[in-house]
Amino acid sequence: WYLGIMIIKALVSYDGFNYAGWQKQENALGIQQVIEEALYKITKEHVDVVASGRTDAGVHALGQVFHFETSKNIPAVQYERALNALLPKDIRILKTEEMHDDFHARFSAVGKRYDYYCSYDIKNPFNYKYRNLLAKELDINAMENASKVFLGTHDFTSFASSKSKKKSNVRTIYSINITETNGLVEIYFEGNGFLYNMVRIMTG
Repeated sequence: WYLGIMIIKALVSYDGFNYAGWQKQENALGIQQVIEEALYKITKEHVDVVASGRTDAGVHALGQVFHFETSKNIPAVQYERALNALLPKDIRILKTEEMHDDFHARFSAVGKRYDYYCSYDIKNPFNYKYRNLLAKELDINAMENASKVFLGTHDFTSFASSKSKKKSNVRTIYSINITETNGLVEIYFEGNGFLYNMVRIMTG
């Protein structure tokens, strides 16, 4: 009989096109809800999933961390296979492991990276889900110069959606890198966190 509480860390990748973002909501389907429902089937417990950060509607993840607590004596590594057997194919668990009691997906995070892709190939039917389609040519040099203004620690209230409910809008941006190759513009933001729609507004 197992009386302890296990903290399980998971690494998840997902296609966010069919979801209203990470957070579970009353009138829309969030990725958090889908994962929690799968965990209930495994543990028979109402498990709260805590993510390193929330993604907006239509945003995808290559490696997002979340954790949950459970009293079930199930080896941590088995959750990867068990969850993937229950989750839809556009949500995949890459790894699960047991963590120390002081681990927290959000508070233990040391940084976050947000990749933004733009494409001139507006006739490619596979681009609309994963690229921001461009109608006119961008001035990459001007964008690089402008991006330097965002570096460091600032109050980003003017670059967050009015729906943002954070207690503080102060964030630190470590780096912004912009590249253009064969009609694909890639912008990489690294920081300690991002507000609701912050990267989209900064990119604009």
